[in-house]
Amino acid sequence: MSTTQWSKTLNLWVFTFIKIPLIMWLRPRVIVQDGQKCTVMIKLCRRSKNHVGSMYFGALCTGADLTPGLIAIDEIKKQKAKCNFVFKDFNANFLKRCMSDVYFTCDEGLVIADAVRAAVKTGERQNVTLTVIATTPDITGAEPMALFKLTLSIKNRNSESRRK
Repeated sequence: MSTTQWSKTLNLWVFTFIKIPLIMWLRPRVIVQDGQKCTVMIKLCRRSKNHVGSMYFGALCTGADLTPGLIAIDEIKKQKAKCNFVFKDFNANFLKRCMSDVYFTCDEGLVIADAVRAAVKTGERQNVTLTVIATTPDITGAEPMALFKLTLSIKNRNSESRRK
């Protein structure tokens, strides 16, 4: 793991330990995180396995939630915006059992950046549907094991105070 990956992973662990301890339990690792793309890996281990030895549904959903969430957090910081975000809906299509470490990739950073800009500019809630692909490179290479569609809902906090 490079110094940058380790630094981003450590920041993720501190954030999740304080804000979302359930994510910390899985100990996700940041593999790639730049303005456009984020890849997070969750190891297949006792913490993430189900009763048949594959990755548990909840662990898969956590990875799918985390990946675009990290992009959104970075983009909000980069734009110095005061925005909150949540996932409005979640759709999962499990194609095969994940029998090794799972890599979750979202490459829609530009879509998220545009949504943050629009939320700040208009003061209106912005909803964007994003795709996350889960793969197990150790076993199947780049073949998708699961596909997730999540709607990210971003709201400028300053627009809430203007209405009051």
